[in-house]
Amino acid sequence: MTPLLAEPDLIVNDNGSVYHLCMRPEDLADTVIVVGDPQRVHEISDHFTGIDHRASNREFISQTGYYRGKRITALSTGIGTDNCDIVMHELDALANFDLKTRVQNPSLRSLSIVRIGTSGSIQADVPVNSFGLSTHAVGLDNLLHFYKNTPGIIDSEMTEAFAAHAAWPKDLSKPYFIKGSDRLVDLFRPFSVAGITATAPGFYGPQGRFLRLPLTDPDMIKKLQSFRFQGHRIVNFEMETSALYGLGALMGHEMVTICTLIANRATGDYNPDHKKVVNSLIALVLDQITL
Repeated sequence: MTPLLAEPDLIVNDNGSVYHLCMRPEDLADTVIVVGDPQRVHEISDHFTGIDHRASNREFISQTGYYRGKRITALSTGIGTDNCDIVMHELDALANFDLKTRVQNPSLRSLSIVRIGTSGSIQADVPVNSFGLSTHAVGLDNLLHFYKNTPGIIDSEMTEAFAAHAAWPKDLSKPYFIKGSDRLVDLFRPFSVAGITATAPGFYGPQGRFLRLPLTDPDMIKKLQSFRFQGHRIVNFEMETSALYGLGALMGHEMVTICTLIANRATGDYNPDHKKVVNSLIALVLDQITL
């Protein structure tokens, strides 16, 4: 029998909801759209024909409703892989635990999770306002190294090739490459620029931005831009996908990230008025996941 989890390990609120997300198992749809920006949840739910769940706690806003008859949960993660660690574990708890007994369900439920985000391209030929589709994530963070079975989901050949190519500094955590869901990637491939997404643990130094503090590796972006492995290249920077892909793979959930590329680090282009393009991506995602 699966052991009972201690209360501090799986905290359940008085109303039967999980600690941070404030959702109950019945609030969660099988298809989930995650976004970093809490405001974007409302932009998604504006397309719903009905909403049967709403919750808000800190940066975690969730709404579950219907689009073309399909039940969908829209959920904000906030920024960063640390937040995604919270979100993925609590989504998995909602899907796969009895929250009253804190015991894992005998039959596991697999979620389909789509991240809609904004991101910056690092390749000169990938224009601003295009959609970047993450076939893989390369984690420049350290999150997945805390989990025992991570080596089984990492593309070790790609990881070693990149570490050698980039002469990765020994004082930084070792990068890791993880693949997204083939099925979900194929849904969006015709509309997107497909490639590897680099997930950084910060917005400034970890993404090669120099304001006043000197960088450990000033050539990091050039190394990312020039990396090639079996037809794959790194297309963009963001701050969540490696955690989503890694934890999703460990837990048995299908994951994909698709981002509006609102800037290009190679050309210096930036679209300050990108809301219209993001909204067109929201409509595209909703249409594709309800085919």
